Amino acid sequence: MLMDPMGGIVMTNDGNAILREINVQHPAAKSMIEVARTQDEETGDGTKSVIILAGEVLSVAEHFLEQQMHPTVIIAAYRQALEDMLEVLRTKISTPVDTSDRAQMLNIVKSCLGTKFISKWMDLACQIALDATKTVFIDEDGRKEIDIKRYAKVEKIPGGTIEESEVLRGVMINKDIVHPKMRRRIENPRIMLLDCNLEYKKGESQTNIEITKEEDFTMILKMEEEFIQKMCDEVIALKPDLVITEKGVSDLAQHFLVKAGISVIRRVRKTDNNRIARAVGATIANRTDELKEEDIGTGCGLFEIRKIGDDYFTFLVECKDPKACTILLRGASKDILAEVERNLQDAMNVARNVMIDPCLVPGGGAAEMALAQALNEKAKSITGVHQWPYRAISRALEVIPRTLIQNCGANPIRTLTALRAKHAQGEKTTWGIDGNTGNIVDMEEFGVWEPMTVKLQVYKTAVETAILLLRIDDIVSGTKKQMGGGDSGGAASQPSGPAPPGPEGE
Repeated sequence: MLMDPMGGIVMTNDGNAILREINVQHPAAKSMIEVARTQDEETGDGTKSVIILAGEVLSVAEHFLEQQMHPTVIIAAYRQALEDMLEVLRTKISTPVDTSDRAQMLNIVKSCLGTKFISKWMDLACQIALDATKTVFIDEDGRKEIDIKRYAKVEKIPGGTIEESEVLRGVMINKDIVHPKMRRRIENPRIMLLDCNLEYKKGESQTNIEITKEEDFTMILKMEEEFIQKMCDEVIALKPDLVITEKGVSDLAQHFLVKAGISVIRRVRKTDNNRIARAVGATIANRTDELKEEDIGTGCGLFEIRKIGDDYFTFLVECKDPKACTILLRGASKDILAEVERNLQDAMNVARNVMIDPCLVPGGGAAEMALAQALNEKAKSITGVHQWPYRAISRALEVIPRTLIQNCGANPIRTLTALRAKHAQGEKTTWGIDGNTGNIVDMEEFGVWEPMTVKLQVYKTAVETAILLLRIDDIVSGTKKQMGGGDSGGAASQPSGPAPPGPEGE
């Protein structure tokens, strides 16, 4: 539970969300936080793994630095180990997956949500994440694109229970119609999207008009009325049932449109308008005189306005082939909804990663143990001083299963030795840890899989960050010149200047 300076509260166990909120002074620790952010943006999962692994890779290097081994030697060994890890992961540990098999996809998403708050509603959350990702999936000319951020919007409405959450086949926005006489429910509506005002255009710069006669004022009003009448006629000519605009709609325009039986929603956000365009197959028009028949969206099955709590919401649902969707989340409080949203984002990212690169590796620390075993074997063939840092990487990889064992209160040394023995027999690479009981289980039967993209990204980022920090010879504070020199040896020695002390273990 984190409190920010404004007094707001964040309750989460998402590694990235925690690191985002805390203030860190130490420069090396800052780069570690950056690592978690990168991991979250790239793959949306594995933020904790990458921090734990990077820290462990650094701590196994400490021993070599004490023995006066040069950082360049350690780095060369680390690079070699990273290349071999990625090679082994691709060729020996990963298994291809059929993305059209729904049960298998749900299992993959489940493994991502096991440690999260939403795990109690696991089946529902997995279905939501998978449906939303599949909806926004576009595969054109061999180019796969899944833009979750823009087109799978999460709408959080406090109240109700989490079981009431769902993926809408379409879009929901927090808006009401502008005039009480307009229709609130239309089946198979013709939808027109605009990016312009339906009101009289004032002069661009400060325009002054001097009126001398009474008729002049009447004439100006008449011109204004005619202009709006012309705009509305251009809209009405295409017979839409619903007009959605990003700008304002004047009272007079509302009057004309109500007479024509057209419902209007105004001041919709640009992002929402783009989503509606993708869901109903409409094109956003910038001017009314440019409107054409093909700009009208007819892909929506139902437009209706519902009242949830005190607010009115517009639903454009039952779309034929929506390429955008809204995830409607209900829950007890804002804090719970915020955490559920973070969990769902992770789940959707996992589904997206698998759809883009359909390969899986076993979870629960199995992939790490298999890699550690493979690197240990390879280290025997390496001569010279390089083999020790190379071996150290295989030791560092064991931190993931060890942490899993510690988290469920089992005995780390005993369990890890037994797991190492299982992998040393070399029959299977899928032995891992059950995160609830701490027992050793076969991940293939247990059904915990992770996308390969996440793992590749974790290893690359962790090892490369460690290499980056090992290259640092001295952290020099640029805040104030200090008399007398500090020591400049070691991998990351503290300066004599007032560089703020960081947390232990950097």
